[in-house]
Order: sequence, then C-alpha cells, then structure tokens
Amino acid sequence: MSQYPHQAPAPAAITMGCPAGIGPEIICRLFRRSDMPGAGRIIVVGDGEVLRQAAARLGQTLVIESWRPGKPVKPGTLPVVQVGAPWTEPAPWGRPDAATGKAMGRYIEEAVGLIAAGHCSALVTCPISKKSLHQAGYPYPGHTEMLAALTHTPKVRMMMAGPRLKVVLVTIHVPLRQVGELLTQQEIADCIETTRTSLQRDFGVAAPRIAVAGLNPHGGEDGLFGDEEARLIAPAVQQSVGCGEVSGPWPPDTIFHKAAAGHFDAVIAMYHDQGLIPFKLLHFADGVNVTLGLPLVRTSVDHGTAYDIAGQNLADPSSLAAAVDMAQAIVGHRNAWGGA
Repeated sequence: MSQYPHQAPAPAAITMGCPAGIGPEIICRLFRRSDMPGAGRIIVVGDGEVLRQAAARLGQTLVIESWRPGKPVKPGTLPVVQVGAPWTEPAPWGRPDAATGKAMGRYIEEAVGLIAAGHCSALVTCPISKKSLHQAGYPYPGHTEMLAALTHTPKVRMMMAGPRLKVVLVTIHVPLRQVGELLTQQEIADCIETTRTSLQRDFGVAAPRIAVAGLNPHGGEDGLFGDEEARLIAPAVQQSVGCGEVSGPWPPDTIFHKAAAGHFDAVIAMYHDQGLIPFKLLHFADGVNVTLGLPLVRTSVDHGTAYDIAGQNLADPSSLAAAVDMAQAIVGHRNAWGGA
C-alpha cells in the first residue's frame, strides 16, 4: 500500500534516463509490479526500443505502446513518448557516450514541455550521466541545474526525502574546499524558508520543525574548530524565527539521529555529503530526490546509473516506485494547498 495517500489527476512523466544505465530496467520492473504506485497514471518519455530490449533481458512480456497527449493510458501497458528515432542497435548497456548523453537530455526537455503544456502533472527522473550530458553539449552539472534553466528558475534546492528523514542542502555539487566560501547567512536563511514552504505545501506539515546543522566538528566548539556557526548559521536561524520552529546550529554528528527519531521534520545540511551519507544509510533503497523551488513537481531516484550492473537483471526499482508515489502525493498536496 502507498505510504503517500494522494493521487495525481493526470499522468506523471518518467524520463528514461541514460539508455546505457539501469533506467530502462527499473522502469520495466516498475510496470510489472502488481502494487505499482499510480497504475494507469504514468507515462514514460524515452525510447520504446531500448525498453523492449530491457524487458527481453528481464524475460518480461510488456505491452509497450506509443502515447501522445490526451490519449488514455491503457491498463497493463507501458505507454511511451518516443523521443527521436528509435534506437536501431543493441542497447549500449554500461557504455555511455555523447549519443546517450544527447538522448537523455532530449528526454528531459520533452518531459518539461509536456508538463508546461498541461499534459502531464509531474516529472520523475531516472538517473543520468553528468559526463555524457557534458559530452553531448549540455552545460549543466546535473538534472537539478538543467531543470532550473529549462524552467527559468533562479534558485532551487535539493531535498532528499524518505519516511524517516528529510534533508535539504545549502550547497550541492561543489568541491568540499569551496563550501565555506559559498556559505552566507542569506543562502542559509533562504534554504530554511524554501524548506518550510515545501514541508507545508508539498508534504502537508502544518507546523514544520526544522533543524539546521552546523558546519564544523561539534558545531565549532565555541569557535575552537571554526566560526561559521556563530558568524553565519546562528544569525540565519535567528533571521528565520518567523518560519515556524527552526533551531540550530546543531552538531552535525548528532542532529541526524534526532531527526530520524522523529524530533524534526527536516534537517538543513551545509554540504552534499554531510546530508547524503546519513540519509542513504537509512534510505538507500527507498529514498527520493525532490527539487524544491521549481514551478513543476520533480522527484527522482536517489541512486546513479549503475553502469556496472546495467542490463544484467540486477537493478532494484524500489527508489523509482517511491519517487513516483511521492510525486503524485506532492501534486495532491499542492492541489489542496491551492496550486503550485
């Protein structure tokens, strides 16, 4: 049974991700699940031939049908918006290149267009290769930045969400040595505000409890190990006192335990691995990546392309199922809230 009670009123669009990765396999596995979330309200944007090859490798019999806006989704089928000419060669499992990078970029562009036109209600993304995306000429560090550009959104935030823990990042894909230089009081305060809004609007949390992690060991130990807590983080927390229950800076080595135990609804982490290591320890299989700040609903699996096992009948669709479930729940919450 779904842990998220709301359902989306229109099809959610799953982008296939890299044709050489595990995206096609986890999609095929998802559509064969008897408990597939959102059955009959999901379409795939990608390549029907690659999906047929993935299904054949899995020993599955899937009815893959072409889908266009306004066409009903037939129960028991895998509806696909074919982007470009179908793949004519054997799928390049585990061998990404510029061609697969171009394909995955076009899937994202097509899906955003479908949502902008009102034909789909949400975007669920399978994993891509950042290197192949660059080889294809796309100048983005990843999905999040590409979606921000496509939707003309100046500021987005990454949330990792699971049943026990939600983490939002102030800095994302930057070298660790640059984190201290990029942190500002306003960036932290903006992240807190965006998180509060999302918890209320997207997750139905009326009075969010937000914990803000420190940057340094033991929260800086009164300046002994660094002054970012006193100089940046504490002032940002004070600036955000009108945003519900916001507290911190908390020592990073204790706050995630408290949040996972139910004392907080979300944790603000200062950098990528600070938040994602504890999150993936708890939610490696069922975690969901949610992009906050976009004009559309976007969720994603919390894992990568897994080229080492692509095409080998080993990939787990649990994170994709959770991402679909959560996307439809967010759409329902936003509709109840009064729209995105």
